[in-house]
Amino acid sequence: MKKFDKVSIIGVPMDLGQKRRGVDMGPSAMRYAGLIEEIESLGYDVKDYGDIPINRPAASEKEAGQLRNLEEVIKVSKELCKGVENIESEQSFPLILGGDHSISIGSIAGIRKCYNNLGVIWYDAHPDLNTDKTSPSGNIHGMPLAVNIGVGHERLTEIGDIIPKINPENIVIIGARSIDDGERQLIKEKGIKVYTMHEIDRLGMTRVIEETIDYLASRTDGVHLSFDLDGIDPLEAPGVGTPVLGGISYRESQLALELLAESELITSAEFVEINPILDNRNQTADVAVALVTSLLGKKLL
Repeated sequence: MKKFDKVSIIGVPMDLGQKRRGVDMGPSAMRYAGLIEEIESLGYDVKDYGDIPINRPAASEKEAGQLRNLEEVIKVSKELCKGVENIESEQSFPLILGGDHSISIGSIAGIRKCYNNLGVIWYDAHPDLNTDKTSPSGNIHGMPLAVNIGVGHERLTEIGDIIPKINPENIVIIGARSIDDGERQLIKEKGIKVYTMHEIDRLGMTRVIEETIDYLASRTDGVHLSFDLDGIDPLEAPGVGTPVLGGISYRESQLALELLAESELITSAEFVEINPILDNRNQTADVAVALVTSLLGKKLL
């Protein structure tokens, strides 16, 4: 895999993929928690491209087959796709800050243009494999992984002009503990590899990550990490919009990213779903910054 000496940051302060306000402040919260300074302290050349501008519609009604804020999500996804593709052309490590998880529609669309066989680690309490036909809410932040395997509303799947962006066999979901019926069916139908909390508890995080590395290293030419902070237990990361009890611990998550750093498997990453309104003194953003630096090689000694 590639080795990087540059990190390029792009923020996507979008909360339109769901109904709850506040997650649009996630990129600012991470920067406020010292993200750039911490990365620079590791020796990287850091370039912050700022935030993609987001236009909030006057109303947030469901539209176009029960998808909320579809037009604006499409617009932002296309802009993010271009931004990430530009970062990739500079041989820099793309670090995308969300925003809700719908931003991965645009981020993965841009990253995929630079890899022939992209892999994805989806670190999340939810598999985000709903579609406009299966979603109980119409919230697009519950659909991005489905979109990226080419399943869902065609105006979302066609973003980036490659369908699908990811082959299902190149995906590993880690930490799932809230799975809807439609998602469960799609996981079985597509043969997606999933480590639920049951497997993490039973096997331990070290084995889960080692198996993930072995599984993806031989079949991909790049691996994107999509890290939703609700994958961590809400006792340690309370500032998320859709918390689910019984999650991965902070220490297990740090171990996971330390192991991924040692493997040099990850070629891009995004950290999403931090909601400072629901947080406790920016605790969740502090957790995110610590995890980013672990992924980029920070060690205790």
